[in-house]
Amino acid sequence: MPSTQLPITNYQLPITQIMFVVISYDIPEDNRRTKIHKTLKSYGQWMQYSVFECELTKTQYAKLRLRLSKLIKPDEDNIRFYFLCGCCHGKIERIGGEMPIDTTVFFA
Repeated sequence: MPSTQLPITNYQLPITQIMFVVISYDIPEDNRRTKIHKTLKSYGQWMQYSVFECELTKTQYAKLRLRLSKLIKPDEDNIRFYFLCGCCHGKIERIGGEMPIDTTVFFA
């Protein structure tokens, strides 16, 4: 299935409004995967091996997307952004495992 790029301009939010984004990635090469992980960790909470949850402003999202696009090889790597509305964000359910908490502070 071909990948489609969603332009940032599709998200018409006020610049300071927070959006909740689930980001998943499939990066086959270890060094690039580590760089992607470290970059995402500076923007959100690591939830599972290749999944992050981020609360971002439109500006933060644009910066993150730009940083990630410079790290990946588009013909080999895959990063997906899932945007959840405020209503959906409140309906997230979890079964099993401990609630992941990462208190590491990074500055983007």
